[in-house]
Amino acid sequence: MKELAYQGLYRGVASEIDKTLAAALDKLPVHTSPSTKEAVTELLAERELAYPLCVLPMIAYAAETGTPRPAAPLSAIHVLWWTSACYLDDLADGHHPIKTGSLSGNEALLAATAAGHSLPLQVIQDLDISPSEHKALITEFISGWTIGIEGQLCDIRESAETASRASAIATYRGKSGAPYGMITAMASILSGAISTRTALWREFGYTFGILWQMFNDQQDILSGRHEDLRNRTVTYLLACAVEDAPPSVRQRLVNLSSAAQHSEASRQELTGLLVEPPLLQRYQREMAAFRDEAHLLLDTLGGSETYLVMLRELVDDSAQLRL
Repeated sequence: MKELAYQGLYRGVASEIDKTLAAALDKLPVHTSPSTKEAVTELLAERELAYPLCVLPMIAYAAETGTPRPAAPLSAIHVLWWTSACYLDDLADGHHPIKTGSLSGNEALLAATAAGHSLPLQVIQDLDISPSEHKALITEFISGWTIGIEGQLCDIRESAETASRASAIATYRGKSGAPYGMITAMASILSGAISTRTALWREFGYTFGILWQMFNDQQDILSGRHEDLRNRTVTYLLACAVEDAPPSVRQRLVNLSSAAQHSEASRQELTGLLVEPPLLQRYQREMAAFRDEAHLLLDTLGGSETYLVMLRELVDDSAQLRL
């Protein structure tokens, strides 16, 4: 598989991101929190993110300034946030606290809490920037967390029976769009960009987050894990199928979605309905619309072309139909 430019960038800056993470952990008061440091370190090692999207804030920062490296602390925040959020997402899906490495479930839960909250604030606090910039970054971080939680709450409460494209996208904007919008806006703030540009970077992050969630949805089906079906998660693809189906087929989809939580046969049958060509063709067109929206935002923003090309390539790859 061809390596994308953002993956090559990650190889070159990974050590800097790791150093920032280590420095944040070292700032914990050693005499009071050696266990916290050890637990977070193990959680990060055991739940490594599958794709190095932690470089996204570095790319956004570089699009503004021409150089990515000063934004390494934001990449560290991205790693901490997503490590925490992915663990909490598993809990929200109905799993009990999950043993991670040598950590018990409860120990991992506490480590995830520190990773997602206190440590990112520690990283922000250590930045050599003005008080107004510190305030803006903290405000963006808190807002991202809050909107992300709202998205997860919508995800939990959504059912196939009431699913629609609009409700699925509203959920995606929260649970996946908000954290990417948060981190790209933080990159803009750190670069010294004006507020109107920060708003555009935030919206780019939201749009990219929607595309990345659609990418993840497809990967879940292709891998055969079917975690979304097991958790009764209403994906955008399922919402499209339910919204477009005639009443008799709609009820069948709803019933299969309910049964798929515990039935392999129901998961297989529902998957078969979700990958029918007419549905996938519409799905592909709708992904393309989000791709075009992301490109329009990048065209409007402008900046260092090297890094804009990197972002466009990432958008295009995320928007591919893989099913």
